[in-house]
Amino acid sequence: MSQTLEISDFIDALQSKPVFDVRSPGEFQQGHIPGAHNIPLFKNHERAAVGTLYKQVSRDAALKKGLEYVGPKMREFVEEVEQITESREALVHCWRGGMRSNSFAWLLETAGFEVARLKNGYKAYRNFVLDIFSVRCPIIILGGHTGSGKTEVLQELKKMGEQVIDLEGIANHKGSAFGHLGENDQPTGEQFQNELGLQWYLSDSNKPVWVEDESRLVGTRIIPKPFYEQMRKAPVVHLNIPQEDRIQQLIKVYSQYDNKKLSQSVQNIQKRLGGLRTQQALQALEEENYHRVVELVLSYYDDAYDHGLSKRDADSVHRIYTESADPVKNAEQVLEFSHRLSLR
Repeated sequence: MSQTLEISDFIDALQSKPVFDVRSPGEFQQGHIPGAHNIPLFKNHERAAVGTLYKQVSRDAALKKGLEYVGPKMREFVEEVEQITESREALVHCWRGGMRSNSFAWLLETAGFEVARLKNGYKAYRNFVLDIFSVRCPIIILGGHTGSGKTEVLQELKKMGEQVIDLEGIANHKGSAFGHLGENDQPTGEQFQNELGLQWYLSDSNKPVWVEDESRLVGTRIIPKPFYEQMRKAPVVHLNIPQEDRIQQLIKVYSQYDNKKLSQSVQNIQKRLGGLRTQQALQALEEENYHRVVELVLSYYDDAYDHGLSKRDADSVHRIYTESADPVKNAEQVLEFSHRLSLR
């Protein structure tokens, strides 16, 4: 008989074992445990049909319809699991830890797998995620104006062994009106929480976690309030990069994109940029004068960032002045600075 695990034990186990989510594709797309493989017992329309029978006819009628759908797929299910793992170990869950995960666990055990199920299913993971953001862990915010290369510095800090949570990476968005360019579609709000929650849980509370300075919205994804409140109270290491270096950094990143997409992004911030600067930026874009475009757009973003920074406790903001946008050198300087100020 398969073993049933509490949520904390299940998460610990999924660090070394594959997890199979047997909910429908629609349920999985809405949100899932990070790293899970979706092997749905029922397709979306099949799940709907079974549910309708359960509500309108009887449990037995729904069960028989479910068996009708699942029976021909049983061999396919086992072979799919075998392709994913050679360990003959598997973690399984459905929505509430009921019939779907029980049935799938029985099938895998019959095929010779050692199986553990998640008690109360994906619902338990969602409750866990919503609670985990209130857990406290030291945070250091990496700040800096747009174009400071904060994401690249965070990547270098991670290579140096530091704990890093890349909110923009999780959200598939760089955080500005141009932030969707070159990115995949943003995850659902639920999936954004799922990814962030797991990374937060796995962080060592005895060491600081580096997080980039963000507004509460990253694209259209919302940073959970308890987590964001911790960010706002955390010390900030603010990178001061020469403006020309920032301009060149942004030209390098964004000039590769189609001018129509850049134009639309400029128009999206017209109310904040102002009519005159918007028209000047669009004209410069038409002339492919990217340096001028960036200068105009930065005038808005720098003001907006400074306004947000002014709302923090002034004593919590620590400025570093760098000679260039070199992420390796800046990461080394940031790390040494954080040690010297005992921010850790």
